[in-house]
Amino acid sequence: MSTSNPDHIKGLLITALGVLFIVPDSLMVRLIDTDGATVAFWKSLVVGLVTGLAILIWQGPRAFRTTFGAGWPVWIYAICAGASGALFVIAVAHTSIANVVFIIAAMPLVSALFSRIALGERLSRRTAITMAVVPVGIGLIAFGSGETEGASLTGDLIALGVVCVFSLGLTAARSVRPVSVVPAIPAGMLLWALILLPFADPMSVPPGDWIWVALHGGFFIAMSTALLAIGPRFLPSAEVALLMLIESVLAPILAWVVVDEDPGLYALVGGAIVIVTLGISNLVALVQGRRVAVRPAMRP
Repeated sequence: MSTSNPDHIKGLLITALGVLFIVPDSLMVRLIDTDGATVAFWKSLVVGLVTGLAILIWQGPRAFRTTFGAGWPVWIYAICAGASGALFVIAVAHTSIANVVFIIAAMPLVSALFSRIALGERLSRRTAITMAVVPVGIGLIAFGSGETEGASLTGDLIALGVVCVFSLGLTAARSVRPVSVVPAIPAGMLLWALILLPFADPMSVPPGDWIWVALHGGFFIAMSTALLAIGPRFLPSAEVALLMLIESVLAPILAWVVVDEDPGLYALVGGAIVIVTLGISNLVALVQGRRVAVRPAMRP
């Protein structure tokens, strides 16, 4: 598709903006000085309320009826979207931001594997080669967690859990195309806010950190959710995947600059293997004109 196409340009700008809004996600978790379960609770609650209200205003109750009328795959997506959002916060609370975002960058590959198993979708040779190389980078990241301050194998495994859970949700969403599963997101977030409540201490947030709570869920995540639900409709999936890699590059840099979080040599080398491999893979897909899309193109 030519970049002179107005729809393509619109999709490019909206998706890129959505990715930029999600870049501070992990940093916000660091800036809120309380435990991971409490941050995850507030993120789930605020995102659920804000996105749910926005959908009611712009689309009305019918949007929810249409989405959930598609059956059990939508409920699976809702549960997985809420769970992965909470697990992302807990992963950041237990390991370095660089480790989390580099591991999560592999999500399209796991989603493709799940779609192959559950839906019978074919894996291209390009995807198979990428799947063989990316685990090398993730292995280096995990190996270095014992050497890097602030990183841990526990947090890395939780990040891997995020990848698996959300990939399962995306596979469920693919099974009900072309129904939009976006209205399922607030339902999943609010469900997980309830699940997290017994493990959280909502009022333990320091007075000066409430601004980060509001910005985290009510602005940055809500905006990225909306933009990443709209923009990728106008782009090839490989182009969306390339844009999503922006977060994997910028989030560790932002954490390094703002909170002086050194990702460590192993994370940098392993992350470079993951990002470069995925980047080359998606560039090849663009050249070949592939359009095998994972919808919605979101991140937990």
